Amino acid sequence: MRRFYAPLESFENNRVLLGSEEVRHLRDVLRLREGDMISIFDGSGGEYQCRIDEIGKRSAVVLIQEPIKPLSPESPLDLTLAAAVLKGEKFDLVVQKAVELGVRRLIPLQTMRCDVKTANRMERWRRISLEATKQSGRAAIMDVVETAALDDVLARSGSEQIVLFSERNGKSISELSPSKAMTAIVGPEGGWDDQELEAAVLGGVRIITLGGRILRAETAAIAVSAILQHRFGDLN
Repeated sequence: MRRFYAPLESFENNRVLLGSEEVRHLRDVLRLREGDMISIFDGSGGEYQCRIDEIGKRSAVVLIQEPIKPLSPESPLDLTLAAAVLKGEKFDLVVQKAVELGVRRLIPLQTMRCDVKTANRMERWRRISLEATKQSGRAAIMDVVETAALDDVLARSGSEQIVLFSERNGKSISELSPSKAMTAIVGPEGGWDDQELEAAVLGGVRIITLGGRILRAETAAIAVSAILQHRFGDLN
C-alpha cells in the first residue's frame, strides 16, 4: 500500500487533507485515483488506512478507514544522535541511515575540528529525514534539531545516559548499563581535541572506544546507532 505523510494539523475527524507535494506524487507520479486505498502517517507515530475521496490541483481529501500498525515500530530506546557535521553529502547519509536505524532525534554538532556551515542545509536534512521515514516504514519522523555546540550537548539535563564515542581514551561498550533514553555523541573527521575529551570527563560523560577499528566519521555515526539499538533497543 502506498504511504503518504500528513501532519497532525491536517487531520479533522475522519478526514485528512494532503498538501501539494504529496498530491503531485499521488496523482502525477503514481497515477492514483479517487477510491484507491493508501496509508497516511502523521509523523508522530500514528498510521491509518485511508480511501482517496477527492483529488484537486493542489490538495486531496482522504477518508480514514481504520488505524493500522506501522511497518517499522518505534524502538524502546529513545536514542538521540549528536553527530559532528561533515562536508559535502556525507552528513546526508548519516541523516538517512539514522532514520532507518530508529534514531529519535539528530543533533548536527559543531566541534573544535569541525568548521562546516549548516545555515542552508537544515531544510535539506529535514526533507531527507521525511523521505527516509516514508521508505523505512516508520510513522514517526526523526527530528533534526538546530545545530548545537559540544558544550551544550554535554550539559544536557534529564534522565538520559550521555555517551561520547572516541577513537582513544575510552572504555568498552560492555561497561554501559541499560538505559531507556540515551544521547550518543560522535566526533568529526579529525577526531576529538584533548580539551573536548577532558570536558566530557569533567561533565561525567562516559567515553567509549570501539576496539581497534578505524572508522570514517560517517561510518562511526551509523555503526554507533546500530550497536546501541542492538544492545538496548529492538535491533536484534
